[in-house]
Amino acid sequence: MRAALALIIWMVSAVASAAACVEDTVWIRGAFGEARFAVELADDPQERAMGLMHRPSMPMSAGMLFIYPAPQRLSFWMRNTLIELDMLFVDATGVVRNIHHRAQPLDETPIEGGQGLTHVLEINGGLARQLGLEVGDQLRHPSFRQARAAWPC
Repeated sequence: MRAALALIIWMVSAVASAAACVEDTVWIRGAFGEARFAVELADDPQERAMGLMHRPSMPMSAGMLFIYPAPQRLSFWMRNTLIELDMLFVDATGVVRNIHHRAQPLDETPIEGGQGLTHVLEINGGLARQLGLEVGDQLRHPSFRQARAAWPC
């Protein structure tokens, strides 16, 4: 009986875990705990070029996940972006390598993320510090190669 109950609990948790890993959701975990963001994907050149431009606001639990096909040096700016943003620069395993806090609206100064990056998560400005997000935290999303992901689906 206990073995059957353990199997049922394992199956339910496995299903819940798989359901949590969907295209429109990013999970972050670290010393602070876990956080979930509803995200829009920017995974082609046109979407990446537009980003969050011209938007007057964004819900607090929302963000945009930029996805690049291969590790590279990434640099962003805030051209035509009306809201303050935090930018989390992430490597191919889902590990946060750099955080730029409170990027200023409409500022065209390049924001260097570093090298060997495949993802950038943009969230509302100030939220990374408020939540306690840090370099080394891990993201969970199906766009990370699951065999190499620090936090696989």
